[in-house]
Amino acid sequence: MNISVVVPLLNEEESLPELSAWIHRVCEQHSLTYEIIMVDDGSTDRSWEIIEELHSQNPQIKGIKFRRNYGKSAALNMAFAAVEGDVVITMDADLQDSPDEIPEFYQMITVEKYDVVSGWKKKRYDNVFAKNIPSKLFNWTTRRISKIQLHDFNCGLKAYRKDVIKNIEIYGEMHRYIPVIAKWAGFGKIGEKVVQHQKRKYGTSKFGWSRFINGYLDLMTLTFTSRFGKKPMHFFGLLGTFAFLLGIISAIWVIIEKLVQQHYGEVFRPVTEQPLFFIAILAMIIGSQFFLAGYVGELIARSSGERNKYQIERKIL
Repeated sequence: MNISVVVPLLNEEESLPELSAWIHRVCEQHSLTYEIIMVDDGSTDRSWEIIEELHSQNPQIKGIKFRRNYGKSAALNMAFAAVEGDVVITMDADLQDSPDEIPEFYQMITVEKYDVVSGWKKKRYDNVFAKNIPSKLFNWTTRRISKIQLHDFNCGLKAYRKDVIKNIEIYGEMHRYIPVIAKWAGFGKIGEKVVQHQKRKYGTSKFGWSRFINGYLDLMTLTFTSRFGKKPMHFFGLLGTFAFLLGIISAIWVIIEKLVQQHYGEVFRPVTEQPLFFIAILAMIIGSQFFLAGYVGELIARSSGERNKYQIERKIL
C-alpha cells in the first residue's frame, strides 16, 4: 500500500464526507493505493456514525473510536500502530489541510528520500493575535532548541516514512514535536513544504491559548528526557556538585575572613550573623538534594525495561 492518511478528529461530522471524498479523488487521479484511518477522539456529535457510513461505502476508510477525549497525541499514536502504508500522512479533519498536497508529500518521501516532511502554512487565515503571533514565537523557540529549521512545527499536515512512526512513541501533547522526536531517534533527513492553508468551513477550533503554554512545558520535558532520560546524574549531579562547591567555598571564605580579621585585631562580625554564611549553607543543602535526585534517577533508569532500548537501522550477523 502506498499511503496511509491519518485523520484525528473531534466533533467534525460536517467535514468528514467531503474530506474522505477529496482524499479518494486525489489518490485515484495519481494511481496511489491508500487507506484512511480516522480516529474519533471522544466526539459527542455524529462523527462516529459518519465514519461507519463511510466505511460501509468504502472499506479503505477505517476508524478508531476512543471512549473519551484523550488528545491528539493519543489519537496519532494509536493510528500509527495500525497503519500499513509505506508513507504516512497526517492531516486535520477541519478541511484547512488540503489533500491536494498528498502527491507532492509522497514524492518527497519516496523519491527525495526524506524521513519527515512538515507542512508550512506560510499564508494563514487564523486570527493574527490569537494564533499567528504566538505560533511564530513558539516555532522560533523550538527551532533554537531543536536545531531543526522548520517554520511551522504545529502544522497538522505532515508526511513520514513508515519506519519513522513505527520507531517513535508520542504521548501527552507531544504531537507538535514529532519532527524533534524523530530527529533524536536517528531520523535526520527532515524537510519542509509550503502548503495551502484554507479557511475553516465547518465547526470551531478545538485549541486555545493553553496549547502554547503546554507546548513550552512539553518542549522542556522532551529536551530533558531525550538528553538525560538514561543518564539523569549527568544533569542533577552536575548542578548538585556546582551548588555544593559554591556553598562550601563561600562558607570557608566567610570563616577565613573572620579569622584574619580577628588575628589583626580588626572589628569583625560573627560568622553566624553574616548573610553569606546562610546562603552558603542553603547552597550546600540544595546541592546535596540535586545530587540525591540524580542518584535516585539513576536507580530508576537502571531498573527501567527500556534502559537498553536503542534504534537499529540495519544489522548484519
